[in-house]
Amino acid sequence: MTQVCEQQKILVIDDEESICRALSTIFKDEGFETISASRGDIGLEILDNEKPSMVFLDIWMPGMDGLEVLQKIKENFPELPVVMISGHAAISTAMEATRMGAADFIEKPLELEAVMKVVHRALGHVDNEPEKSIQEDKASVNWDLTSSSEGIAINKIAFENPKWKGKKIIQKTLKSNAILYGHGVHSGKRSGLVLEPLGPNCGIHFAAVAAHQAIPAHLNYVHSTGYATTIRDGEHSVSTIEHLMSSLHAYGITNLLVKCNGEVPVMDGSALEFCNLFDQIGLEEQKGDYYAIQLEESLRIGNDKEFMLLEPADNFSIDYTLQYPEPIGRQQLYFELNNASLFKELIAPARTFGFVKDIGALQKMGLAQGGRFDNFVLVGEDKIINADLRFKDEPVRHKILDMIGDLFLLGRPIHAKVTACMTGHSDNIAMLKLLQSKMEA
Repeated sequence: MTQVCEQQKILVIDDEESICRALSTIFKDEGFETISASRGDIGLEILDNEKPSMVFLDIWMPGMDGLEVLQKIKENFPELPVVMISGHAAISTAMEATRMGAADFIEKPLELEAVMKVVHRALGHVDNEPEKSIQEDKASVNWDLTSSSEGIAINKIAFENPKWKGKKIIQKTLKSNAILYGHGVHSGKRSGLVLEPLGPNCGIHFAAVAAHQAIPAHLNYVHSTGYATTIRDGEHSVSTIEHLMSSLHAYGITNLLVKCNGEVPVMDGSALEFCNLFDQIGLEEQKGDYYAIQLEESLRIGNDKEFMLLEPADNFSIDYTLQYPEPIGRQQLYFELNNASLFKELIAPARTFGFVKDIGALQKMGLAQGGRFDNFVLVGEDKIINADLRFKDEPVRHKILDMIGDLFLLGRPIHAKVTACMTGHSDNIAMLKLLQSKMEA
């Protein structure tokens, strides 16, 4: 990691503890020391004793509001860059803060990329090089932090009244926090991904960077399956979760908080970088009752051309067949999810693929805005256009990758033999709904 600002400090003045934690986490990863204050008067006292390089200042706080604090800062430290932050400030307030000397203004919910752009711009780190995402080449970093997931509402739906209890499974989480940078394949927006360990019996959850409530990675919260799997709770949603969920399933990670802004970064179009991250960070085993789902009967959806069949088995396996015109043709692969190493070697590297004839229609729908030549396989009429395939049958391997992720959305691994042909996200979720209805009945 290139630490251009290793000795610099940033003071965060905000009465929302989650904002202070989130910013502290981001800044520490970028090489800054962070000091936090929950009130304006406390922040001013810190300024008298410390020498931060810049200040992040909330506008709405009890006692002295942000504009009052900004005025005091500018009277005593006129050259100190101050960035104002707010979730509900009017344009007039932002203009007033700028007139008073604020270096910049950003809105909540915070986006990692936007925050760091503001920091580097305020501290004069911006040069004439072409704009690029923050440390795009960086895979991850360990933090020595107390988990900042405290204070976020966790819905333990995956651990409530388990039905069709099969083999007991050891719960796992990450050994420490981690971060990845990338951008969304559908939104096209650069974004970050913060992973935080959770305690036993919590499950997998997704949340915004500074949120107070998390969305369970569970079937009951699946909102849409059009070209990606999206979960939603109220006004908040997270899309393209399937590649990360596939890696969590393969590595047996059962408790984790994932923070991002609206879409999980696509990385290189595969799940390989998630696997590399898990191997680097390491896993921690946890105590607590947790059971696989053991099928009590066979389940089938679909027709002769597009179908999925689940049959009782002692482990989880997928036999998948796809049939497209050339250059893909007919591909079939059988894969047993026995250990993470095999998943990383045989399935995780397989990238998202798409057809030239479909790209225009997808972009008119507001999708595929972030598709680049280095994060998906583009299929033309008679050849692969943009890359050498990692496997001769890379498309069918990616279909299996997606299915492993989607079929983890009951929060428990399913012990079954899956036979599928030409299915996608919608079919995966339809099968889970059928399975859930049988279990509840």
